[in-house]
Amino acid sequence: MRYIALFFVIRYTRTMLAQILSVSIFIVMFMLIIFETFERHYITLVCGALTLLLVFGLGMKSMTAVIDTLNVKSIFTLNFWHVSGDAEGTSCGINWETIFFIAGMMIMVEGMARVGFFRWLCMLLAKTVKYKILPIFVTFMIMSAALSMFIDSITVILFLAAVTVELSQLLKFNPVPMIISEIFCANLGGSATMCGDPPNIIIGTSFNYSFSDFIQNTGVMAGICMVFILIFFFFAYRKELSTTESVDTSNFPQPKSVITDKKGFIVSSIIFLAAVILLITHSMTGFTVPAIGVFIAIATLITSIKHIPEIISKVDHKTLLFFVGLFVVIGGLEQTGVLEIIASFIGKISGGNVYLLIAIIIWVSAIASAFIDNIPFAATMIPVIHSLAETTGASLPTMTWALAMGTDVGGNATPIGASANVVGTSVAAKAGYPISWGVYCKKAVPATILALAICTVIIFIRYL
Repeated sequence: MRYIALFFVIRYTRTMLAQILSVSIFIVMFMLIIFETFERHYITLVCGALTLLLVFGLGMKSMTAVIDTLNVKSIFTLNFWHVSGDAEGTSCGINWETIFFIAGMMIMVEGMARVGFFRWLCMLLAKTVKYKILPIFVTFMIMSAALSMFIDSITVILFLAAVTVELSQLLKFNPVPMIISEIFCANLGGSATMCGDPPNIIIGTSFNYSFSDFIQNTGVMAGICMVFILIFFFFAYRKELSTTESVDTSNFPQPKSVITDKKGFIVSSIIFLAAVILLITHSMTGFTVPAIGVFIAIATLITSIKHIPEIISKVDHKTLLFFVGLFVVIGGLEQTGVLEIIASFIGKISGGNVYLLIAIIIWVSAIASAFIDNIPFAATMIPVIHSLAETTGASLPTMTWALAMGTDVGGNATPIGASANVVGTSVAAKAGYPISWGVYCKKAVPATILALAICTVIIFIRYL
């Protein structure tokens, strides 16, 4: 009996040590990311390495935990590339599906940017509405949301904000209101689809949700919110963007003049349409999102052979490395059972009340995402809501949609809540239009609360 008791004491001590180490590494990682002490991919990679060495090595002494968290073997399975029938997704270690898909889409986007696709689209729409400021304002918000449904919102804002500044100098208006509105709509549009925002990509690949699953659920909520947000920003900035100053538009650059490669432009447009079609139909064809990402990347590189070094060099490899380290740290929390403890705590607070549980998920996610990067938060919460579904009996899909909308929309509230916010405000600042926290939050916070309230009501009515 003495040896049995000693065995359990040692095992309990190891578990406690592993949990303490995993939580400590996670907290340090988050604090360093928030304060931007170092580049964030260095932070997650170092913390990921510490998780492998200290949590799995010193604490758990488990090579199995290391192998499961690295999850390399999943890449060489058929289900990684093609799924027949319904397969239950699960979050386990590094989510290579997310990394492969994002890498593929990054390559496609860089191919489109090289030929001037985004600037052409912006200039074409501005010319279509005869360079009138308020119509441009509304059109660019809609375009920001629409493009972000299929292209990473960071890329959308990078080009849209730059063109907005360019138009503001030609038409003599303040671009700040337009850029703030574009940022909000980009994040809102990204919430509508599986590929629109990184948290959704992580959620979709973790639980094996399809593009149509997101459209039918978060897409509906985003669409309804979009109507109210357009009205909100129109009346919030109408006076500021109204101008009686007459500007001669006859010498403005023609949309076709910004296309740098006409043949490449046509090819890039076809590849983009192919990507959209494959994503919409992937639940029917069985092709997984990493398979689609790899196919699109290969197609882009093959049709741009002379520009492969240029395209590859511009791919944001730092973000991909950021994901790898992040997933390892989250894997440490998962393997040690910390996330199950958090799920149990949330379940106790809700007291079995599913309405309160959903409200906690959506609003806590939103508040957290307003101040910290919504990507690591979403990655952390995925196994938590999976555990909540098992322990409380609450619907996993309902909690999933609440998490998605909370993280995607909540990130709009502050200039640092999402990567698109940081990029948009940086573009404005470089052009001589700095956006302070006060200026940004004055309109963004009420708009965020409005959108979250609408989402909460929709979830309560539709799912509960």
